[in-house]
Amino acid sequence: MSALQTEPEVDLSVVDAIILGLVEGLTEYLPVSSTGHLLVTNELLGLNETEASEAAINTYAICIQVGAIIAVLFLYWERIRQMLDGLLGRSEEGRRILIAVLVAFGFTAVIGLASEDAIKENLFGVGPIAIAWLVGGVVILVLSRTGWFDRAGKELGALTLQNAVVIGVMQAIAMWPGVSRSMITIIATVLVGCSLRAAVEFSFLLGLLTLTAATAYEGLQGGSELIDTFGVTTPLIGLVVAFVSAMAAVKWMVAWLNDRGFEIFGWYRVAVGILAFVFLAAGWL
Repeated sequence: MSALQTEPEVDLSVVDAIILGLVEGLTEYLPVSSTGHLLVTNELLGLNETEASEAAINTYAICIQVGAIIAVLFLYWERIRQMLDGLLGRSEEGRRILIAVLVAFGFTAVIGLASEDAIKENLFGVGPIAIAWLVGGVVILVLSRTGWFDRAGKELGALTLQNAVVIGVMQAIAMWPGVSRSMITIIATVLVGCSLRAAVEFSFLLGLLTLTAATAYEGLQGGSELIDTFGVTTPLIGLVVAFVSAMAAVKWMVAWLNDRGFEIFGWYRVAVGILAFVFLAAGWL
């Protein structure tokens, strides 16, 4: 079939697309793992029943990130413009932040490409995701209770090349679905001396570049199959929903962290990890 075909071979209902868009948008930038949530949601919706639909839905789970990408472009345009000014030699702070993002992304990309096949073969299952949710939740709770996230720290413009390397290398842990790229980025950025506020912003900026690269890579590899399997219109609905929900999630997260801290995400991860194991034991996943 042609890559331009718009009539789907396998049904992806509008309701399915809206659910996936909500899950992607609400979880992409929160430290709870959007990949883990999308994989489990796909199982619950029965979207992996055939080999063709499984391949297409895995591609869609990446490409739907476009909505979240656009959301951060809207919300952090001033910072992004500062980074572009840094590229043009107009902002020293923007240049330093841009270099830090590019260096951290470079290590993430190299490690991700080298380990992609092994991760997909061994860790793309509900059991490994549930373990990652639980372990990550405990880590957040321990760090929160010990005041890790409350320490004063430097701003993004003070990040060094060495700091960026540490953050990029630690991103390797986030390749495990359920761990959360956002969680690892925030922890690593606080580890190298930044404030929690700066760490959260850096996770958004690094995520913007990482998601864009991952979406382009996956889209080139499986975009035609995605369109042949699910058509065009319904997946686009999910993308729009992802954009709107990501905007809301990012605004909520920033406001919440300013007033109440990081601990809620630890409790959430523990709860959803336990729930996933209950679903597994009951045979629902």
